[in-house]
Amino acid sequence: MQQSARLSAGIEPPVQVEDRAWFNENLDDRPYFVPGIIATIVLITTVILTAMTVVRERELGTLERLLVTPVARLEFLVAKMAAVASVGLFDVILISGIAVVWFDVPFRGNGIGLLAGSLLFLMSSLGIGLLISSYAETQQQAMLLAFFIIMPMVVLSGFAFPIQNMPEAVQWLTWLDPLRYYLVVIRDVFLKGSSMGAHGFEYGMMALLGTAALLLSLRRVK
Repeated sequence: MQQSARLSAGIEPPVQVEDRAWFNENLDDRPYFVPGIIATIVLITTVILTAMTVVRERELGTLERLLVTPVARLEFLVAKMAAVASVGLFDVILISGIAVVWFDVPFRGNGIGLLAGSLLFLMSSLGIGLLISSYAETQQQAMLLAFFIIMPMVVLSGFAFPIQNMPEAVQWLTWLDPLRYYLVVIRDVFLKGSSMGAHGFEYGMMALLGTAALLLSLRRVK
């Protein structure tokens, strides 16, 4: 009652409450969406490249020639994944530099934390690509299967829509999406400057999902 009386009389209260947004003071879109775009580009690039390279080897007949050589199946897959992983890491470094220099996105965190999160996320994306290649017979099938899997991953990751606003049944599905955890890591590294210790849960989930995807792909690819 006294406060309302003071306001009606034109008297300023002794204490004023001011709202301030943390880590993104001006509430700009770019600092929030650009790190998410980095993660999405890495996902699309690595999944499609991994799936297409193995299927292309099968279509051209070079895969059968490799099978009669002393090269083991694990050596063949590691060589394929190492090449695609290097492309994914190059994308992270290149687009992060563009985000900081061109789009003025702040980078307050540690590069080692971003690198560790990227490597763990690549385990999942490479494993998914290998799984697609084990089911696809042609490059067209591999491309369609890749987009059929990538699009739900992007929608369920919280890239554009908050996970808290999704139906409860859909929220349970997001726990199986490695992109969800990578988005948390890359956004916190850019905006909050968080350390690796602050994302132990995200690192653990990406490692678990990545290991499961790689083991399943190794079992499927013959």
